[in-house]
Amino acid sequence: MGRTQSYDRDDVVRAARSVFWEQGYEGAPLPELERVTGLNRSSIYHAFGSKRGLFDAAVESYLDEIIRPRLSPLTVDEVAPGALEEYLLGLRTALKQPASLPASSGCLLVNTAAAPIGRDEAVAHVIAGYRSELRSAFGRGVAARRSDLDGAQVATLADACTGLVVSAFALARVDAAGAADAVGTAIALVTGSLQP
Repeated sequence: MGRTQSYDRDDVVRAARSVFWEQGYEGAPLPELERVTGLNRSSIYHAFGSKRGLFDAAVESYLDEIIRPRLSPLTVDEVAPGALEEYLLGLRTALKQPASLPASSGCLLVNTAAAPIGRDEAVAHVIAGYRSELRSAFGRGVAARRSDLDGAQVATLADACTGLVVSAFALARVDAAGAADAVGTAIALVTGSLQP
């Protein structure tokens, strides 16, 4: 007779997610994953198949619990004119708080893109999908905010904002102020106070 699962899977994944977010896939040692999840190695392998399986679950959790809720005002049928600006202001605020995960650790997926595991085909596909999701949401936000722009200008501005946010996440660990400044530039572009 099999043993009854005595842990909350979502809690385990969230605990592991924080380790992967701070240390990366390659830098996350199994003893640390065991410690934060409260599971031993065999339980991790039984539940997730491998460290990689736990990482994949953590990435899905990151998208579902961190990324998509923040982007949701930009993905509804009627996007409010200030939705993208609010998203960017919230991100800039988080980047200015040294104790926040965005300031101390950037973005789990941007970090993963720069790590060896980012070359894995399945992981690269998830990262490309994330960038596409971000770009699509930003495009909708730009279109809602800037009715003065034509379609090509909206696309260019959405591309610029996506690039600035991705670069902010890449900079966050080493230059949080510079990362916040990059997001500030995106805000200025979106509001029209700075022309591209």
